[in-house]
Amino acid sequence: MTRQRHILRLPDERVLLELLRLLLGNVAPSLLPIFPLLAVVLWMMDNGSNTLGLWLWATLVVVSRLVHVFHARYALGGDLTGATVTRHVWVLIAINGLDGAIWAGLAWAGLNSATVVGTALVMAVIAGVTANAMAVTCVVMPVFVAFATCALACLGLKLWLMPDPAYMAMALISAVYVATLTAQGRNGAKVATDAINLRFENLALIERLRIETDKAQAAHRKAEHASQAKTRFLAAASHDLRQPIHAQGLFLEVLSRSPLSAEQQDILANARATAETATGMLGTLLDFSRIDAGVVDVRRSPFHLQPLLNKMDRELAPQAVARGLVLRLRETHAAIDSDPVLVEMMLRNLVSNAIRYTVRGGVLVGCRKRGDDTVLEVWDTGIGIEPDQLKAVFREFHQLGNPERDREKGLGLGLAIVDGLARALGHELSVRSIPGRGSVFRLRLPNAHATVVSDPPQAVVRAVRRLDVHVLVIDDDAAVRHGMQHLLQSWGCDCTAVESVDQALAATAQRCPDLIISDYRLRDPDTGAQAIATVRAHCCQQLPALLITGDTAPERLREALASNIPLLHKPVSPAQLYEQMVHVLGG
Repeated sequence: MTRQRHILRLPDERVLLELLRLLLGNVAPSLLPIFPLLAVVLWMMDNGSNTLGLWLWATLVVVSRLVHVFHARYALGGDLTGATVTRHVWVLIAINGLDGAIWAGLAWAGLNSATVVGTALVMAVIAGVTANAMAVTCVVMPVFVAFATCALACLGLKLWLMPDPAYMAMALISAVYVATLTAQGRNGAKVATDAINLRFENLALIERLRIETDKAQAAHRKAEHASQAKTRFLAAASHDLRQPIHAQGLFLEVLSRSPLSAEQQDILANARATAETATGMLGTLLDFSRIDAGVVDVRRSPFHLQPLLNKMDRELAPQAVARGLVLRLRETHAAIDSDPVLVEMMLRNLVSNAIRYTVRGGVLVGCRKRGDDTVLEVWDTGIGIEPDQLKAVFREFHQLGNPERDREKGLGLGLAIVDGLARALGHELSVRSIPGRGSVFRLRLPNAHATVVSDPPQAVVRAVRRLDVHVLVIDDDAAVRHGMQHLLQSWGCDCTAVESVDQALAATAQRCPDLIISDYRLRDPDTGAQAIATVRAHCCQQLPALLITGDTAPERLREALASNIPLLHKPVSPAQLYEQMVHVLGG
């Protein structure tokens, strides 16, 4: 079958199948115009002597056309498939070859007794029918060639046998006419074939796009599942780590209030430093989780940048000096309109990151005014960033030059936090870097148009006074309960510590507390918010309360914030806990 298609110079099977459907679809509409045409020919050319020949010719034309129609219906009805396509081509060649000879048979039936007008009519009918055949069958050129060859052979033979030499000229003109139609037919066949090939290419492209889209969606779902699994793991690990570190901080605070020797004081200081390092890393995880959960509280206000730069100098210069680096912060009079707390967090992460990845030289922080904005820049002479890593550095847990996972280089969340906060505030963040020479991070901040009344006051250390209140602590971790009891008692509090809502109700049945401090995640299905609501229903709806959580899962953070109860995150420093207690107790 393939060899037969090659002999016929046919396109490939799929294209040929579509071309045949196109050809066969045009057969039925060509049946009805045949009858008025035959009526005109019979009326114009019947002169009594040629009646039998003309009617025989007309009958053969109708039969041939009906064979055409029946074959088209049969093929389009289901028999036309890839396995039968070549057979149908041969059938069409035979039918159209016979059809061409039958139409040219008009010359044999009418020319002998025709007038000049009759002769012109015969030639016009055969020429018109041949042109129509070209329009219908040229999409499969062998079919048209069969029609045209048989028609030309039959007509040419009759013209050749006519006694008048003018008929010889008509035969030559007919040959030229058929050759012209064949050339036009080839062009039409090429256009149709190219159109069908283009459609198949488009379909193939659509299919490839669908496959690639399915792959991309599958990869996206896989990445989402992995991200969710990572988030759940980090939330669980963070919560479980925060519990003992929170309890450790409470015990270290109680221990610091005990009489200790100089050596014991030194060991306690080292223990506190280690705990503060772990607390800082967990705080970084919490900052990222808050951004991921979309619970960042943005509070815009106009403020000057210089006090913030002074604070960074005081807090981060010792880190730079310890690494043999120079930290310089150029003075500025810029006042910007943003959230001072979140801008401080972004600047702290940028400067800390620059110090971590700089071996020699230093870090420079400066500001440039650009129209209605101020560009805050952090320059370093560090290891730099490769061009293909400029976007990757803002991904969570992505670190450069830290294969050993040195904890002094952080968790790889600093720049992810800066990027998330910049997007939350609508500030532009960019980076430029030369590998081996350093980097510059730029944060574009809007200038303040309102007058800055006063800059945020600096935190002051206040002496701890005794709190003569009864505190109910609800926490399902025994170490945390014991640590809270010791710390609160050292502040003069009467503390009752329980692990569940039922125990809290039993304790309040004897005496209602002045303050509730509850962990948010208790034993299933209770939460700290539910526990506080239950105790308030039993005692007083205005009973002061604090929620403490070690959870960093986005949904848990949203749930806890929705309770409208002041929320602290483990590990909570004793100073922070004391300040919040004083605040909710009314001063």
